[in-house]
Amino acid sequence: MSPNTLEKAYLTACLAELEALKPGNVHIFADGHGMQVQDFIKSAEASAPVLCDDDQFGSRTLGQRILAALEATYAQVGCNTNLGIILLVAPVVQAALQYPQLSLQTALQQVLQETTVADAAHVYAGIRLVKPAGMGQREEHDVSQSPQITLLAAMQLAARHDMVACQYVEGYAQVWKQALPLYASCIERWQRPAWALTAVYLYWLSSVPDSHIARKYGEAIALNVQQTAAHHAQALMALDNPKNYMPVLLQWDQSLKQAGINPGTSADLTVITAMLSILSQPVNRAGILFL
Repeated sequence: MSPNTLEKAYLTACLAELEALKPGNVHIFADGHGMQVQDFIKSAEASAPVLCDDDQFGSRTLGQRILAALEATYAQVGCNTNLGIILLVAPVVQAALQYPQLSLQTALQQVLQETTVADAAHVYAGIRLVKPAGMGQREEHDVSQSPQITLLAAMQLAARHDMVACQYVEGYAQVWKQALPLYASCIERWQRPAWALTAVYLYWLSSVPDSHIARKYGEAIALNVQQTAAHHAQALMALDNPKNYMPVLLQWDQSLKQAGINPGTSADLTVITAMLSILSQPVNRAGILFL
């Protein structure tokens, strides 16, 4: 798989996620939390080449790839717009470039198992740069300290309360087994990819308490949002025309944003679902994706 193919898939996934109505998160129907759609478009465009193009930037380790992408984004927008996205996408890119002879799922597992202490150091530096909201401190293995453990080991410590870390530990199992089949079935049923991604977003938001909400506002509020998301997911999936549910979702979107509640982790997981879906599609000899 070429760097160009990966870059196109990444950009397409980032833009597709913005076109989906995602209550509480930034999308084309409504900005929020002091951020605009344009901030996320700029972030995707700034990070894409650094993340994917080894022809231009040379072969990198996973940690180097993540840090470089975060630095490029921060230089462009000056805030944290895509930490979770980059943490999820970088191992997929690393896997596709480093192990082209393997299936992407197998290659991804290999990359995750091979992470190093140096990878953790680069990721910690990236996290310190972008300063994500709600990051507390730990007595051991805090991101403000030099890591003594591999990136995977650090993710194992965080996995209980962080769904991005959980993907590292589980090899993105929930993406492969649950989110991707849901996305495919919704596209086939509705013939509307943006609404299919809304269904994916609501799936992630209803499957577990959103990590970003829990970090910022606590487990109780995150659990409440999860339960509300489950109600909306069920209602949306019952409709033949998902657009009929748009007024209800926009109303919930407004109430979440007025309360300052942003399900950012669920949005990040929506992006990686879209990207892996694209990369699973047939590719012609020129390396152009059939979208």
